Amino acid sequence: MDQDLIKEISEKEKTALIIWDVQKALVDGIFNQEEFLKNTKKLIDSAHKSNIPVIFTAITPLPERFESAARKSIMKLRKIRTGWSPEGMQFAISPEKEDIVLAKNTASIFVGTNFELMMRNAGITTLIFTGIATEYGVESSARDASNRGFFSVIAKDAVSSFNKEGHERSLKNMESLFAVMATSEILQMWI
Repeated sequence: MDQDLIKEISEKEKTALIIWDVQKALVDGIFNQEEFLKNTKKLIDSAHKSNIPVIFTAITPLPERFESAARKSIMKLRKIRTGWSPEGMQFAISPEKEDIVLAKNTASIFVGTNFELMMRNAGITTLIFTGIATEYGVESSARDASNRGFFSVIAKDAVSSFNKEGHERSLKNMESLFAVMATSEILQMWI
């Protein structure tokens, strides 16, 4: 791996951990639930100990009248596939008091939020991504981050999807674009 990237990731004060859409309705449908939850919790615990900001995203649909036709279609599909409900919108891993919960209504952490402003204000340049779904929000946010000058790191054993093939294809694709690392590798850098 590139030494500049390793140095950047190792600088805890310049790093944030993103927990993408770990809402129960999504976690209940993933193929690697046990491994995913275990590794995500390890990263969160280590980030807290290292004073690394932890940002949870929460799917937050716009009011019906103001939602786009494309998003309505996606949300309808999710309701059919996941049994979406108010209970399903609850987090499978609860944010701590010091964590940030970012409401968002697109598959990019940057669209319609103040996320970029927050990261720049805090001097954060490296974003470690975990969450669901690898081939949707995780990859599109990592791409968007890279296009905006942030280092994107994917915790390959702390991301998941309903679609194992789509997840694996996305990881393979992202390996040519970003640092794709195991949880153990990331944790080792934070010691």
